[in-house]
Amino acid sequence: MATSFRAACVQLRSSEDVAANIEDASRLIRQAAKGGAQFIATPENTALMAADGGAKLAKSFDEEHDPALPAFTALAKELGVRLLIGSLAIKVSDTKTANRSFVIGPDGAIKTRYSKVHLFDVDLDGGESYRESASVAGGDSAVLAETPWGGIGLSICYDVRFPRLYRSMAQAGAFAFTVPSAFTVPTGQAHWHVLLRARAIENGAFVFAPAQGGIHGNGRKTYGHSLIIDPWGTVLAEGGDEPGVIFADIDPKLSEAVRAKLPSLKHDREFAVPLTRT
Repeated sequence: MATSFRAACVQLRSSEDVAANIEDASRLIRQAAKGGAQFIATPENTALMAADGGAKLAKSFDEEHDPALPAFTALAKELGVRLLIGSLAIKVSDTKTANRSFVIGPDGAIKTRYSKVHLFDVDLDGGESYRESASVAGGDSAVLAETPWGGIGLSICYDVRFPRLYRSMAQAGAFAFTVPSAFTVPTGQAHWHVLLRARAIENGAFVFAPAQGGIHGNGRKTYGHSLIIDPWGTVLAEGGDEPGVIFADIDPKLSEAVRAKLPSLKHDREFAVPLTRT
């Protein structure tokens, strides 16, 4: 395994204009590569930020016909980088898409796919309501991407609230997690840093969390503040509200050192769950 590398998270403010989103993301990916990043991650909804439902379905395609994938595979090959496209809306039926991450190798080939397992169905204060499951098909598998530096566990946004997913990936060998996101502002202000640092600390893993940020064309507001966190829970790099790129130099051996110091991954025990009260 290679020893260390430079990672970058690209922060976007995607819209319903797929071509413009591809252009914006490509420009910032190039900026990240110019800054020496060998692993570059983009947020959830990289190529399309549209309301779940008919608007998203109308602009979504299956993998074979998606316009973003060939653009990003060609770019990864041109730049010679390993690229995580945080998520694309990939049509899987007449009524649903998958919210799917792609890891693309420096040869331009898709190496790994992950479909978001946990879907965002919530009602927030102020009248905001989301029903991702109405038009998105949830995934059913945890996934590790094999890289020259070790295994990286893939997740998307709302997944971060489900620690068992990350525990399973860490115990399968992941030294890092990706959490591409489009967090709402209220939940971002309250929980973004806490949840991401917790997933890093409890698993002794790096976290790469590229985010959408700002007020989008359809009026949706996202929190931004892309983060790169080390296995001790230290924030190595943080974005603000605007699109841009953050960088951090990553030594995977730090994950091994933290896990040796706090070997909790080896201490899980089976236990009886509380009985349901009637």
